[in-house]
Amino acid sequence: MNCTHWEERIALYAGGDLPAAEAAEVERHLGDCPGCQLFASGLKESLQLLQGIHQDPIALAHFAAVRARVMAELEGSLQPWWRKAWMYGLAVAVAAALFLMLALRPAAPVHPKRMAVQVLLPQVDVAPPEPVVPRVIKAHGVRRPRVRPPAVVPRAPGPPIVVKLLTDDPDVVIYWITDNSGE
Repeated sequence: MNCTHWEERIALYAGGDLPAAEAAEVERHLGDCPGCQLFASGLKESLQLLQGIHQDPIALAHFAAVRARVMAELEGSLQPWWRKAWMYGLAVAVAAALFLMLALRPAAPVHPKRMAVQVLLPQVDVAPPEPVVPRVIKAHGVRRPRVRPPAVVPRAPGPPIVVKLLTDDPDVVIYWITDNSGE
Protein backbone atom coordinates (compact mmCIF):
# COMPACT_ATOMS: atom_id res chain seq x y z
CA MET A 1 0.00 0.00 0.00
CA ASN A 2 1.49 3.32 -1.09
CA CYS A 3 -1.42 5.49 -0.03
CA THR A 4 -0.12 6.76 3.32
CA HIS A 5 -2.30 9.88 3.15
CA TRP A 6 -5.40 7.64 3.02
CA GLU A 7 -4.55 5.56 6.12
CA GLU A 8 -6.07 7.97 8.62
CA ARG A 9 -9.28 8.36 6.61
CA ILE A 10 -9.61 4.59 6.14
CA ALA A 11 -9.18 4.04 9.90
CA LEU A 12 -11.90 6.61 10.65
CA TYR A 13 -14.11 5.01 7.96
CA ALA A 14 -13.65 1.55 9.50
CA GLY A 15 -14.74 2.91 12.88
CA GLY A 16 -17.69 4.77 11.39
CA ASP A 17 -16.34 8.19 12.36
CA LEU A 18 -16.20 9.93 8.97
CA PRO A 19 -18.81 12.39 7.67
CA ALA A 20 -20.88 11.10 4.75
CA ALA A 21 -19.05 13.15 2.07
CA GLU A 22 -15.62 11.90 3.10
CA ALA A 23 -16.91 8.33 3.58
CA ALA A 24 -18.03 8.37 -0.08
CA GLU A 25 -14.52 9.45 -1.16
CA VAL A 26 -12.94 6.63 0.88
CA GLU A 27 -15.35 4.08 -0.62
CA ARG A 28 -14.41 5.26 -4.11
CA HIS A 29 -10.70 4.92 -3.27
CA LEU A 30 -11.23 1.47 -1.75
CA GLY A 31 -12.92 0.39 -5.01
CA ASP A 32 -9.76 1.35 -6.97
CA CYS A 33 -6.93 0.38 -4.58
CA PRO A 34 -6.43 -3.29 -3.58
CA GLY A 35 -3.76 -2.38 -0.95
CA CYS A 36 -6.16 -0.05 0.83
CA GLN A 37 -8.90 -2.70 0.61
CA LEU A 38 -6.61 -5.13 2.45
CA PHE A 39 -5.77 -2.45 5.05
CA ALA A 40 -9.46 -1.61 5.58
CA SER A 41 -10.44 -5.28 5.95
CA GLY A 42 -7.67 -5.78 8.52
CA LEU A 43 -8.91 -2.79 10.49
CA LYS A 44 -12.51 -4.06 10.39
CA GLU A 45 -11.42 -7.51 11.60
CA SER A 46 -9.40 -5.93 14.43
CA LEU A 47 -12.38 -3.84 15.49
CA GLN A 48 -14.71 -6.88 15.42
CA LEU A 49 -12.20 -8.86 17.48
CA LEU A 50 -11.90 -6.09 20.06
CA GLN A 51 -15.67 -5.68 20.20
CA GLY A 52 -16.07 -9.45 20.72
CA ILE A 53 -13.54 -9.51 23.57
CA HIS A 54 -15.07 -6.57 25.35
CA GLN A 55 -18.70 -7.51 25.63
CA ASP A 56 -19.14 -5.26 28.64
CA PRO A 57 -21.18 -2.26 27.60
CA ILE A 58 -19.35 1.05 27.66
CA ALA A 59 -21.25 4.02 28.91
CA LEU A 60 -22.05 6.33 26.01
CA ALA A 61 -20.56 9.28 27.93
CA HIS A 62 -17.15 7.57 28.10
CA PHE A 63 -17.26 6.63 24.47
CA ALA A 64 -18.26 10.18 23.50
CA ALA A 65 -15.43 11.65 25.61
CA VAL A 66 -12.80 9.42 23.99
CA ARG A 67 -14.18 10.15 20.53
CA ALA A 68 -14.12 13.91 21.23
CA ARG A 69 -10.48 13.75 22.37
CA VAL A 70 -9.45 11.74 19.30
CA MET A 71 -11.23 14.10 16.97
CA ALA A 72 -9.71 17.15 18.69
CA GLU A 73 -6.25 15.61 18.32
CA LEU A 74 -6.85 14.96 14.65
CA GLU A 75 -8.04 18.50 14.07
CA GLY A 76 -4.98 19.82 15.91
CA SER A 77 -2.66 17.88 13.63
CA LEU A 78 -4.37 19.37 10.58
CA GLN A 79 -3.65 22.96 11.63
CA PRO A 80 -1.46 25.03 9.33
CA TRP A 81 2.27 24.93 10.00
CA TRP A 82 2.47 28.63 10.88
CA ARG A 83 0.23 28.16 13.94
CA LYS A 84 2.77 25.78 15.46
CA ALA A 85 5.84 27.56 14.11
CA TRP A 86 5.24 30.80 16.03
CA MET A 87 5.78 28.93 19.31
CA TYR A 88 9.15 27.65 18.13
CA GLY A 89 10.04 31.11 16.86
CA LEU A 90 9.16 32.63 20.22
CA ALA A 91 11.32 30.06 22.01
CA VAL A 92 14.27 30.83 19.71
CA ALA A 93 13.82 34.58 20.24
CA VAL A 94 13.80 34.19 24.03
CA ALA A 95 16.90 31.99 23.88
CA ALA A 96 18.69 34.53 21.68
CA ALA A 97 17.75 37.39 24.04
CA LEU A 98 19.10 35.46 27.02
CA PHE A 99 22.31 34.69 25.14
CA LEU A 100 22.79 38.35 24.25
CA MET A 101 22.12 39.45 27.81
CA LEU A 102 24.73 37.04 29.12
CA ALA A 103 27.24 37.88 26.40
CA LEU A 104 26.94 41.67 26.76
CA ARG A 105 26.82 41.91 30.56
CA PRO A 106 29.73 43.71 32.20
CA ALA A 107 32.52 41.44 33.24
CA ALA A 108 32.94 40.69 36.90
CA PRO A 109 35.88 42.50 38.51
CA VAL A 110 39.00 40.40 38.58
CA HIS A 111 40.48 40.11 42.03
CA PRO A 112 44.19 39.37 42.14
CA LYS A 113 45.19 36.27 43.97
CA ARG A 114 46.46 36.82 47.44
CA MET A 115 50.17 36.45 47.82
CA ALA A 116 52.21 35.86 50.92
CA VAL A 117 55.28 38.05 51.17
CA GLN A 118 58.32 36.84 53.05
CA VAL A 119 61.28 39.20 53.37
CA LEU A 120 64.59 37.50 53.95
CA LEU A 121 67.00 39.97 55.51
CA PRO A 122 70.66 39.12 55.90
CA GLN A 123 72.14 38.94 59.38
CA VAL A 124 74.14 42.15 59.73
CA ASP A 125 75.67 43.50 62.90
CA VAL A 126 74.59 47.10 63.10
CA ALA A 127 75.97 49.50 65.66
CA PRO A 128 73.39 51.52 67.55
CA PRO A 129 73.05 55.14 66.40
CA GLU A 130 75.04 57.77 68.23
CA PRO A 131 73.08 59.55 70.93
CA VAL A 132 72.02 63.10 70.16
CA VAL A 133 73.36 65.56 72.70
CA PRO A 134 71.25 68.70 73.06
CA ARG A 135 73.13 71.95 72.84
CA VAL A 136 72.10 74.76 75.08
CA ILE A 137 71.67 78.18 73.51
CA LYS A 138 70.99 81.26 75.61
CA ALA A 139 68.29 83.48 74.28
CA HIS A 140 66.89 86.21 76.47
CA GLY A 141 67.53 84.25 79.53
CA VAL A 142 65.69 81.15 78.41
CA ARG A 143 67.54 78.00 77.88
CA ARG A 144 66.19 75.97 75.04
CA PRO A 145 67.85 72.85 73.90
CA ARG A 146 68.79 72.91 70.29
CA VAL A 147 68.82 69.64 68.54
CA ARG A 148 71.34 69.21 65.81
CA PRO A 149 70.34 66.93 62.95
CA PRO A 150 72.38 63.81 62.88
CA ALA A 151 75.15 63.67 60.38
CA VAL A 152 74.53 61.50 57.40
CA VAL A 153 77.02 58.74 57.53
CA PRO A 154 77.40 56.88 54.29
CA ARG A 155 76.76 53.23 54.82
CA ALA A 156 78.93 50.62 53.38
CA PRO A 157 77.11 48.41 50.93
CA GLY A 158 75.93 45.27 52.64
CA PRO A 159 74.55 42.04 51.43
CA PRO A 160 71.48 42.25 49.17
CA ILE A 161 67.94 41.99 50.54
CA VAL A 162 65.91 39.10 49.16
CA VAL A 163 62.09 39.32 49.09
CA LYS A 164 60.29 36.02 48.49
CA LEU A 165 56.65 36.21 47.23
CA LEU A 166 54.59 33.04 47.76
CA THR A 167 51.47 32.66 45.59
CA ASP A 168 48.45 30.37 45.82
CA ASP A 169 50.04 28.13 43.23
CA PRO A 170 52.83 26.12 44.91
CA ASP A 171 54.71 25.95 41.60
CA VAL A 172 55.03 29.75 41.38
CA VAL A 173 57.44 31.55 43.75
CA ILE A 174 58.71 35.06 42.98
CA TYR A 175 62.08 36.32 44.29
CA TRP A 176 62.90 40.02 44.37
CA ILE A 177 66.52 40.93 45.10
CA THR A 178 67.54 44.49 45.99
CA ASP A 179 70.88 46.01 46.88
CA ASN A 180 71.39 47.43 50.35
CA SER A 181 73.22 50.63 49.32
CA GLY A 182 70.38 52.90 50.48
CA GLU A 183 70.34 54.89 47.26
